[in-house]
Amino acid sequence: MDKIRFLIESSKKVIRDCSLENGAIVAARSDKADYPKEAKHYTYVWPRDAAYICVAAMKAGIKDIQEPFFQWCLERAEGFSEIGLFYEKYYVNGLKAQARFQVDQTATVIWAVHEFCRGDEAKQRKYKQLVMKAADAISCRWNGTCFVDVTNDLWEERYTFPDQEENFTYSLAACIRGLICANEMFPNPDWLISADSMRQRLDEHYDPERGHFTRTFGKIHDKRIDASMLGLVFPFEIIPADDERMKNTVKAIEEKLNIDGGIHRYEHDEYDGWMYHTLHRKKGAGGWPILNFWAALYYDSLGDRENFNRHFNWVLEKVDKHLPEQIFDNDIQVSVSPLAWSHAMFLFCCERKGLL
Repeated sequence: MDKIRFLIESSKKVIRDCSLENGAIVAARSDKADYPKEAKHYTYVWPRDAAYICVAAMKAGIKDIQEPFFQWCLERAEGFSEIGLFYEKYYVNGLKAQARFQVDQTATVIWAVHEFCRGDEAKQRKYKQLVMKAADAISCRWNGTCFVDVTNDLWEERYTFPDQEENFTYSLAACIRGLICANEMFPNPDWLISADSMRQRLDEHYDPERGHFTRTFGKIHDKRIDASMLGLVFPFEIIPADDERMKNTVKAIEEKLNIDGGIHRYEHDEYDGWMYHTLHRKKGAGGWPILNFWAALYYDSLGDRENFNRHFNWVLEKVDKHLPEQIFDNDIQVSVSPLAWSHAMFLFCCERKGLL
């Protein structure tokens, strides 16, 4: 229990450190003395990461970073005022650092605004422009089958193409929830029509032969399992935790992606974030604390305390004062650490344990 309490305070400090004066919330502070020299530079704003961080921080009693971040999104994030979508990542001053679209990021920011402003209409009105612009952009770019733009997945490694009528399962779930959240704040039937269409499309992403939701569905399916499918339950609540399709999906994640207790993103993942000067080594991924905590949250939704503790404790047994991006099975590879998103997912788990 002492270690959990210590890590709660450590998580609060990491989140504070990553929340900058201008409202930007970065994934990690590469300039800090304890940031590994050979780890990849992560002092960028990924709106998705920041959205998770905002909500987790609120659970931990930190309530003064969210509004500056939402203002940063509206006023600084390059391209948002024109198109209503966020680019993949940003420099802290708001200039785009990568021009690809990860549509889940825009939707997750809407979800974060909804969580922060829940039940407070006056507070919601402050972010009407942000929410409506984002929801309109998501809805208008949905053609009933797929998005009209090329999109990038949350791991920044794959694309979907409109001519192939493809969608990433995680991204689609995020957009459904984002549009529902937007409608709860500022009712718009067009958003619900789009969300319903997306939900119908998402149901097609389940492969009964393989027994799990697939990573991508379209004219050519990517039928592989991906740990991001956990997002269908938390935070997006698209598929109930006790739905047999979801149970089967988590079973597949456990069978194929759980390596010695640590959950990997997908099979044969090479990314490790370990650098040799400017070259990325790619010597093989480790287990991601984010994903173990995500699995723990899934099991908590089922009321399965044993498996919640199994995933939660696996991380705690392997970390000291900070939560990294990855945990390796050797002392050679170096991970980004601390990673604010890892700390955010830890705080979500602590809330479920009644420790916040």
